[in-house]
Amino acid sequence: MRTFRVALAQLNFRVGDLAGNAALIRRAIADARAAGAHLVAFPELALTGYPPEDLLLKPALLQATQAALEEVARSSVGIVAVVGFVEAAGDSYNAAAILHDGRVVDTYRKHYLPNYGVFDEFRYFRPGDRYPVYQVFGVNVGVNICEDIWYPVGPTTVQASAGAEVIININASPYHVGKWRFRETMLATRAWDCGVAIAYCNLVGGQDELVFDGGSLVFDPSAQLVARAAAFEEELLIADLDVDAIFRARLHDPRARQSIQLGDLVGRVERVLVASEPLTPVPEPRAPRLAPRADDLDEVYHALVLGTRDYVRKNGFRAVHLGLSGGIDSSLVAAIAADALGPDNVTGVAMPSRFSSPESLSDARAVAEALGIGFLTIPIEGPFCALLEALEPCFRGTPFGVAEENLQARIRGAILMALSNKFNTLVLTTGNKSELATGYATLYGDMAGGFAVIKDVPKTLVYRLARRRNERSPVIPERVLTKAPSAELRPNQRDEDSLPPYPLLDPILELYVEQDRSPEEIIALGYDPTVVAQVVRLVDRSEYKRRQAPPGVKITPRAFGRDRRLPISNAFGGS
Repeated sequence: MRTFRVALAQLNFRVGDLAGNAALIRRAIADARAAGAHLVAFPELALTGYPPEDLLLKPALLQATQAALEEVARSSVGIVAVVGFVEAAGDSYNAAAILHDGRVVDTYRKHYLPNYGVFDEFRYFRPGDRYPVYQVFGVNVGVNICEDIWYPVGPTTVQASAGAEVIININASPYHVGKWRFRETMLATRAWDCGVAIAYCNLVGGQDELVFDGGSLVFDPSAQLVARAAAFEEELLIADLDVDAIFRARLHDPRARQSIQLGDLVGRVERVLVASEPLTPVPEPRAPRLAPRADDLDEVYHALVLGTRDYVRKNGFRAVHLGLSGGIDSSLVAAIAADALGPDNVTGVAMPSRFSSPESLSDARAVAEALGIGFLTIPIEGPFCALLEALEPCFRGTPFGVAEENLQARIRGAILMALSNKFNTLVLTTGNKSELATGYATLYGDMAGGFAVIKDVPKTLVYRLARRRNERSPVIPERVLTKAPSAELRPNQRDEDSLPPYPLLDPILELYVEQDRSPEEIIALGYDPTVVAQVVRLVDRSEYKRRQAPPGVKITPRAFGRDRRLPISNAFGGS
């Protein structure tokens, strides 16, 4: 049996840190070689980090990337490495370098450049047009990049038709809840249809709003899952592929003999010799590694923790402050922050006003004590009175209203930013997606901060995540989970005074925001026309607020900012 050992280096890179990323790659090459791997693959644009965005428009970055690639290539003695990088050759290409014995043997350029959702690759790259099949220790290997494998007729099909036995697909595939199911179904289908083994290497880590969940995969030609790496963790996944079995499977599969007419595409395949040595026997066989999958709720929580940890650390901060009100949102954010950064690096700040209940302050303190985080109490009555007095000549004769309510939120924002300036911490905001969608948030108040941890988490999911976190250890009091949500900016205030109940609001928001359903379509599904009209009006008029919100972790298919981009000045009306 000829065994081809593949290593998938699922690593967490930092955008723009060419030296640091190159060092990670070199270490992983050494680890893969020590494990007896014949080939090691790295994620898409591993050398620059992903997504580098307009850094790609800087000639200095392109030059530095080439120098870093040549340095990495020197580490490839005795092993083949597939490294994602940006290639500058008359234009820029999203590329994979094929390295062996200290040199860059060849470069594959990505064909299909996504330009939807969070992707904007036509802004930076020219598509490739080559279909190389690499001879690696006697094994025919096709290499392609991320989107290339999602097409039923594309580089994978062409390379397989030209004799590729193994496909290496390198990725930077951003997370949203449940996305792994689509990936695994697609890869199994592609492996079966093309009669190849597929090794899918995915990026892991947080980058601004995006989280990459890893979960690298290997499928055999019968669509069986051979290996799977852990989600949300760095890992070097090792898989042994029986190359002879791939050939035998093709002998018994007549589809390839009457397959899709690829015409001149197969004629354009280039065969590139990478490693002429025979396939060496592997050390002791490896048991297949199949990391278990978490359920959707745990998956979302892991994504929020990883996204928060990487945003804070990759931006040079060590610690954070957040407003801790005793409500459900701030309690969940405090738990996520403590899990991401360690309790010693998190400080919750209670800022009671004349409208704050004693229970809220007690609940905030209880959350802080349960988590072991720092806790400060800074009453805002003094600043509030001072500002009311200063504004009295302008406000005279008007009733207490939204301006006075928001003044309290803005005082709290100013206090948190003062603590941030004084102690060099990052402020985490605590607003959820339901509030951001409807504009139920105060500009320069509770929206003030550096990172919005749960900005893509609907309110009903906030409650589910909090209960799930409590199953591990009870850190959020039951009263916080059961009391009516309130901003406590006026007497007896409840969120439902301004918004429909969240169990009604969130499904309408999903239909309107996530699925782009019209108000008429939503009403036809049985929702009250008055409620739908209210929700649509609130969403449409709040775009200007959302544009000023800090970044936060994307966990849904359609996040504000990265995915859903509407004009602020807009007269369409939402229909």
